[in-house]
Amino acid sequence: MQVADLYIRVSTDEQTKGYSPRSQEAVLRDYCYAKNIEVRYVVFEDYTAKHFDRPEWKRLMALLRRQQNQSNLLLFTKWDRFSRNASDAYQMIGTLKKLGVEPQAIEQPLDLSVPENKMMLAIYLTAPEIENDRRGLNTKAGIRQARKEGRHTGKAVRGYINRTAENGRKYIAVNEPDATYMRWAFEQVGDGIYSSESILNRVREKGLNIDKNTFMLNLRNPVYCGLIKVAEHHDDPEHLVRGQHEPLISEELFWRVQKIMNSRKRFSQGTSIATPKDLILRGFLKCNKCTRNLTGSASKGNRSYSVYYHCRSGCGVRHRALDVNAAFIYELTQYIPRPGYPQLFVKSIVDAYNDQVTENKRYAFQIREKIAESNQKIERAKGLLLDGAITQAEHRKVKDEMSSTVVSLESHLRSLNVQKSTPNQVKILAEKAVRLLCELDKLFEMCNIEAKRLLIGTFFPEKLNYSEGRCRTQKVNRVAELIYLKNKELRAKKSGQKLLEKPLTARGWLMGLEPTTLGTTNQYSNQLSYNHRVF
Repeated sequence: MQVADLYIRVSTDEQTKGYSPRSQEAVLRDYCYAKNIEVRYVVFEDYTAKHFDRPEWKRLMALLRRQQNQSNLLLFTKWDRFSRNASDAYQMIGTLKKLGVEPQAIEQPLDLSVPENKMMLAIYLTAPEIENDRRGLNTKAGIRQARKEGRHTGKAVRGYINRTAENGRKYIAVNEPDATYMRWAFEQVGDGIYSSESILNRVREKGLNIDKNTFMLNLRNPVYCGLIKVAEHHDDPEHLVRGQHEPLISEELFWRVQKIMNSRKRFSQGTSIATPKDLILRGFLKCNKCTRNLTGSASKGNRSYSVYYHCRSGCGVRHRALDVNAAFIYELTQYIPRPGYPQLFVKSIVDAYNDQVTENKRYAFQIREKIAESNQKIERAKGLLLDGAITQAEHRKVKDEMSSTVVSLESHLRSLNVQKSTPNQVKILAEKAVRLLCELDKLFEMCNIEAKRLLIGTFFPEKLNYSEGRCRTQKVNRVAELIYLKNKELRAKKSGQKLLEKPLTARGWLMGLEPTTLGTTNQYSNQLSYNHRVF
């Protein structure tokens, strides 16, 4: 009497909840009953048939190796339940025969001892493989076309959620509060002050459950600024298209984040958000003897702890935190606008805003002209296609290139229209900002740790050095630098020094004692020269 093991397979876990597994088992048991075959084991598998790296199949093969000659048949309904890969299937059939087991599909029976039947076996095995490959190509083409139309495919990224409209069309929608957390993270990275890992720790504290790898990938994902990436395919290069979903951030912020992350990857890693209150400058100080950043720690004395900034290397640089912090506060006061200049700063800001609005209007007009020109090229290419002057592939290439150009130009145009404040509103904001600058030292003392470090990073984008009781830096914020220069100018006037608004040129025009006569061959003959030297 023959003994058989029954193998039942479906492709996905969802199919196990349907009727297919039970239907396969019923058909196989009826066949065994009719042929007087004893059923030993029934194996259920919910895995792909593209390969034999399947959990239940590996358990079955281990069982067959341990219990050889206890069964001589392996039954399944069709050959595509056994495998959808011809080369792997032939190899597995040989392995089973060595174990004394004959595989057989009851609905597609073949006597493999007859050579001609191997041709039918090849058809049974390759037909599902071809069907799989064709289905895969069609799926990829559909996904690519959906992305070219601006639709996000697959699982929504953090801050969005998958939805289905009433007409059955799938889309992604903003999902709070994750959207607010991701928007905050992009803004913090865009400031360029803190490290990405520090921002990740803080956003986790706010309530966003995300791992580091996913967080870093999300910061690179253009979906957040409303763009969809279409991958390269044959002659069609990779490009971005305008998405149909609502963006969380502006495109300007997204590209600024990419620039900052690329520069950090090559150079530095930013600094942390949180730090002990006595070590507020940790991460912003640079060692005077080496290129390392100074860290900080507390040293236990006889009665209390003393806090120091020190270098991690053996260079021996060590400064009392109280002295360094006091020197920094003094340095900060040098950027407080002196009396008389706040009003000038406000007026300059309003004038600069008005000039920028005028320039943006002119630039926006040029962008609209370029967009119209690109659309005209698309229409001309369409006309040439209808006339038979170009092929479909050439038309598609022109259309994709011009569409990508239009998307980029429209992005620039939207960034120009972001600010819609009136000059009066700008003046009110400028007055408020200047008032805060006038009390910069008091504001710094009142802030919490996070705000203080934000203020430090804003004013001093490069590291600080401490030496001879002073905090110095090679580069400061451009606005702070202008304030500092104006303050120096005021101090110079207070000391009685006379400053020239427009100093004389280094060499004056050569003027003669008498009027120059006509016909003079040498312009400089018989003339006095004046050289102005600035001491």
